[in-house]
Amino acid sequence: METAAKINEVVQGAILPVPYDAATSYISGTREGPRAILAASAQVELFDAEWGLDYEKLRLATLNEVEQDVRGPEAMVNRLEKIYTATMKKAGFILMLGGDHSLSTAAIRPLAAKYHKTLTVVQFDAHTDLRDQWQGSPFSHACVMRRAVEVAPIVQIGVRNISKGEWGFIKKSKHPVYPAWDIDGNDDWIEKMVANLTEHVYITFDLDGLDPSVMPGVGTPEPGGMSWRQACAAIRAIGSSRKIVGADVMELRPLPSSVQSEFAAAKLAFRLLGAALMMGPGK
Repeated sequence: METAAKINEVVQGAILPVPYDAATSYISGTREGPRAILAASAQVELFDAEWGLDYEKLRLATLNEVEQDVRGPEAMVNRLEKIYTATMKKAGFILMLGGDHSLSTAAIRPLAAKYHKTLTVVQFDAHTDLRDQWQGSPFSHACVMRRAVEVAPIVQIGVRNISKGEWGFIKKSKHPVYPAWDIDGNDDWIEKMVANLTEHVYITFDLDGLDPSVMPGVGTPEPGGMSWRQACAAIRAIGSSRKIVGADVMELRPLPSSVQSEFAAAKLAFRLLGAALMMGPGK
């Protein structure tokens, strides 16, 4: 395990575990997610026959867990943003493992500043997370995409639990949204979605975007979600034609009776790494 300051060798990417869930509003436990994903990753086959990728060739550094800031979610996001920015100088790509979804703001803001108008944030999620505030905080997990849209264009995929206020914001914003009920059973939307992305992409993947039959270990398992195959098809399409400059896997809540969720999350992490570092223009 390394800190950002100790990444001295040339690496393609860094794994940044952030065990924090103080900004959740329902069931806690996602602070256990990063460690569970890392443990499960040791059991994932490093040769991906379906995608034709050998993850063993990746040069990665796994960083120390980020200590939580107990002053609240805004303080935690600000602290994490400083760590993320410092890590960006050492590693060309960062895969963050959360923790609750509020943490994604700490990655999106510095990447939006670096890539300016060429960054799009692509969200896989059951929820739109577009509230301006939730439970008195603009840095709740329910507000992360509202903070994102303030600094970069966004695309939302697989959403299916949307408040009336968020629905109104979507109608006003007119950003691309692919609700689960519209994309269920077909992939026709994927090509159109990718065609409208800018050159650089950040992927934020809240695991409840997947159907609970695939991913039961989340705090809010919403029925009617994406299949594993469909989510991976969308990620592969993005990685094949755009530069993925950062990603996160958020909101895993390990279940004591099953390792299904952490194993699927670990496999998803490898696929995000493959799409970002082993695909795309020039590869």
